[in-house]
Amino acid sequence: MPNNPNLLTEPDHQRISDAVHAAELRSAGEIVTIMADRSDGYTDVALAWSALAAFTALTVLSLFPHYYLPLIDQVLGRWEHEWTPQAVLVLAAMVAMAKFLAMLALQLWQPLKWLLVPRHIKAARVRARAITCFKVGAERRTTGRTGVLIYVSRAEHRAEIVADAAIAGKVSGEVWGEAMAALLAGLRQDRAADGLVDAVGKVGTVLAQHFPRADDDVNELPDRLIEV
Repeated sequence: MPNNPNLLTEPDHQRISDAVHAAELRSAGEIVTIMADRSDGYTDVALAWSALAAFTALTVLSLFPHYYLPLIDQVLGRWEHEWTPQAVLVLAAMVAMAKFLAMLALQLWQPLKWLLVPRHIKAARVRARAITCFKVGAERRTTGRTGVLIYVSRAEHRAEIVADAAIAGKVSGEVWGEAMAALLAGLRQDRAADGLVDAVGKVGTVLAQHFPRADDDVNELPDRLIEV
């Protein structure tokens, strides 16, 4: 994973818990915060780049055999060598394997690996992980189905806000824009705790408008930040 200074201290955890508690005092909503190191290992992406490197090498070899075959003979010190079909196939297999393994090895350097993951794939994987976490930690776990998950994935510098059925029925996704902007701003400036506190406050304001707190309301979900 790329070097990421968005690590939280005990005081940071306490600030986030206090922000969740304060937000829930104003509404019937329940806010869950989760911070993950990463949302996926992206092994399939690394394998795809390695396969592309191997395929490209094979394509170049097939397009310019009259250049590469004599060059190989010259490097090996062979003169008037005749390439048989079997020898060419063995060479092609060796080149493809070498390129595949070399590209795979290069991606062991995490900055390069993360650079090669397309942004839309990162966004989709973070969204999928957020939904999974929401189903496990918040969905249908409140009396009025008023749970909201604020999910942060540090390595991707991405976040998601997922709401339970009752909230989603009244609040469109666009309403969370200010909270998401505050959250991402904190992440990009290496202030993850500040971003989370700001986002929790803005989510709490939205919930207070649509789901005011009842006198008999009880805290149904933990206020603490969950790190996975």
